[in-house]
Amino acid sequence: MSRLLVAGVDEVGRGPLAGPVVTAAVILDSEHFIDGLDDSKRLTETKRRLLDQEIRAHALCFSIGRAEVDEIDRLNILQATLLAMQRAVAGLNRVPAKVLVDGNRLPQLPCVAEAIVGGDGMVAEISAASIIAKVYRDSLMDDLHKQFPNYGFNKNKGYPTKMHREALLKYGAVSCHRRSFAPVRNVIGSDG
Repeated sequence: MSRLLVAGVDEVGRGPLAGPVVTAAVILDSEHFIDGLDDSKRLTETKRRLLDQEIRAHALCFSIGRAEVDEIDRLNILQATLLAMQRAVAGLNRVPAKVLVDGNRLPQLPCVAEAIVGGDGMVAEISAASIIAKVYRDSLMDDLHKQFPNYGFNKNKGYPTKMHREALLKYGAVSCHRRSFAPVRNVIGSDG
């Protein structure tokens, strides 16, 4: 009898002032144990990258979902995150019987789903999704840093660090900034 496929889903990037919110959905292979899975925030960058490679190589399937800055500004960050989660699950090349989502909110999905607070540190599938999403988004922010080096996206990943907020005041907002977020909105308001 084949086992029921369970997908884990997690997001990265709800709090930053810049860049998309990124989600991942992962269905692990029960025949291939991946040691060291944990909440991506508790892992070093090096460990995350190594695990990202192992998950990509050995998971049954994975998918990344994004909601772009204009969607975040139009919908709000929660609704954009739920949309990105739907996109990640829809992108899987296998249909899960159940989806486990980190947190306390669920997107509308065509299968059974359960929200698990702290799931990224307790459920292997969610941990794997957390790692895939984090490594992917960090890489995106490194690319944005090359376009917009004044903001330090390679270090702050778009989060509202002191340096990022000061750069916003000095240089203004750029296309990857979330205009609906107060620190960005306030700068835009003071500019015009």
